[in-house]
Amino acid sequence: MAIEQVRTLEFISSKDTIIHNLEGRVKLVAILLIILFTVFSDRLIVPVVLEVFLLIIMYLAKLSFKYCFKRVVLLLPFGGFIIALQPFIHPGNIIWQGPYSWLFITDTGLNWTVLLFARLIVCLTAIVILSSTSPMQEVVQSFRKLGMPRDLAMILAIMVRFLFIFVEELRDIRQSMASRNFDSFNSNISYKWRLKQVGYSIAMMFLKAYEKGENIYLSMASRCFSDNSNLYHAKTIIGKPEYIYLAFIIAIILLLELIVLFYSNDLAYFGISLSL
Repeated sequence: MAIEQVRTLEFISSKDTIIHNLEGRVKLVAILLIILFTVFSDRLIVPVVLEVFLLIIMYLAKLSFKYCFKRVVLLLPFGGFIIALQPFIHPGNIIWQGPYSWLFITDTGLNWTVLLFARLIVCLTAIVILSSTSPMQEVVQSFRKLGMPRDLAMILAIMVRFLFIFVEELRDIRQSMASRNFDSFNSNISYKWRLKQVGYSIAMMFLKAYEKGENIYLSMASRCFSDNSNLYHAKTIIGKPEYIYLAFIIAIILLLELIVLFYSNDLAYFGISLSL
């Protein structure tokens, strides 16, 4: 990710909208509730309704649907590859037979794939909305206020603070390589030599990170920083909009649960249990 993209994300997450202005802890808890309820539900109606709700949240936050969709697509391969294998590895009624006896798709595997894919889309959309409506430092502070261990919160805060420096260093190395006409995808150059140069670049990034870490440690020590030092937290108040927002999400979750319990037979495929 280029430094411009990181700065763009920080600019988008600092907008002035009804969603951006919500307290960080409320936004974090709301997203976690949506993700947990989606993951533990085995009816397709749940991720479909929650995805529609997240799209409404995206509209209220004045986020670009195209931009958010691109980010979701970029994250899909992390879980999409595993999901793509599911139709072929679960027993059930065969609905498609390939040229080989071991290559087939079952109805159980296909249903499980649809459910996992719907869950993944909802979870990725929720994460994209959270990162697009909350600056990274606000997310760290929200975790800390919700009880994250102090040492872990400090490490996460430092990581977020110096992420931009890391990206800037990476960009400088790539520009230096490009200025010397190095292209890691140039097939006219020996693959072994290209791999060696990329390895040198990675090693250089580790050395720069080590050097930067030492400088940061010395700077913090010179300012008398220790394990007992207090971390700064901006004082925020949970007001009426936050309570309404959280109550609305809880109401949607309860309503979906009631629909699944009493009206699942009327929802056709959306109400059938798709779990294994």
